[in-house]
Amino acid sequence: MAAVPIYRAPVQPAWIDYNGHLRDAYYVVVLSDAIDALMERVGIGAAYRERTRNTLYSLEMHMHWLEEVKASDTLEIEAVVLGADQKRLHIGCDVRVARHPKPVATAEFMLLHVHQGATPGAAPFPPEILAGIERLRAEADGSDWAGPRSRELALKRR
Repeated sequence: MAAVPIYRAPVQPAWIDYNGHLRDAYYVVVLSDAIDALMERVGIGAAYRERTRNTLYSLEMHMHWLEEVKASDTLEIEAVVLGADQKRLHIGCDVRVARHPKPVATAEFMLLHVHQGATPGAAPFPPEILAGIERLRAEADGSDWAGPRSRELALKRR
């Protein structure tokens, strides 16, 4: 099943390094914006965050750079659900540009649903958010996501 497009950003001139390609840090900036777009897609938007004081925190990210990105490129981020449980979401992202047929980078995220308060802590997803995650998983479940993995990220049962 194909990944779901979730975010698009043209490369900015300030993002280019002395070698003429995208600086490492800007992949992460764009992927962070893509995770915000993913949050909107599953129902964890600004209104939800304000109403519930719940959000997603990034616990871990694994990044793999596969091809150079140039100043003339536009980054297109696609996502798949690799796993989910009552509080966590494991996402795979492909970073694409039009001039390459395969991803130029991949990233995996382990995200935790957190209630922000005096002492922030993990909180279960409410049913409507679980439904949003399941809708995204139905569009792109990640069972055949080919992102390289240096060390396995997985939802371990506790």
